[in-house]
Amino acid sequence: MIRFARVDAGSTVIDVYPGDGDWTRLFSDVVGPGGRVYSFVPAEVAHFNNDPVGRMRTLAKELGRENVEVLSADLVALPEATQPVDVLWLHLFYHDLHTALIQARGATAGQFNRAVYERLRPGGFYVIVDHSAAVGAGASAAQSLHRIEPAFVREEVEAAGFVLDAESTLLANKDDTHSIKVFDPSIKGETDRFAYRFVKP
Repeated sequence: MIRFARVDAGSTVIDVYPGDGDWTRLFSDVVGPGGRVYSFVPAEVAHFNNDPVGRMRTLAKELGRENVEVLSADLVALPEATQPVDVLWLHLFYHDLHTALIQARGATAGQFNRAVYERLRPGGFYVIVDHSAAVGAGASAAQSLHRIEPAFVREEVEAAGFVLDAESTLLANKDDTHSIKVFDPSIKGETDRFAYRFVKP
């Protein structure tokens, strides 16, 4: 997936809502001392009991993580403190743009996609990995099942000016019925997932 995302030595990456920091660590290793990783915790989720901002700040203090910077602000702000970046990575979070939690502070998918467009350098990549919903579901299962229809995501992102550069079936699971909540023990960790790589022209 890192190769698919086109993250290389020297790249500058924004990892949006990094969770446990697994991808932030991987990106940090790959981009090396000549690169930069912005571990971006949206303000919409910064209040969670597991202290996502504090956890990322602890990660950034690990040996060899000098290339990691932790940021937190409203989701659509994508702090202007960041320089134009090569890759924005959105892992299992796009569907949340269509949930009450994120929209409560006024963020919409359209606003976020435009913010991403502004932060990427020309030729930069916007990479989205998420849980697939059934064909025709659009964003209707985002709140209930934490899933979203791939074609719907593509339509929204392309509306912001992006061009689909590649898609991957590496994380696909044909046995997923798309009708079960992603946290259900019967499917957790094995959902059918899509991966899109969009490019800013």
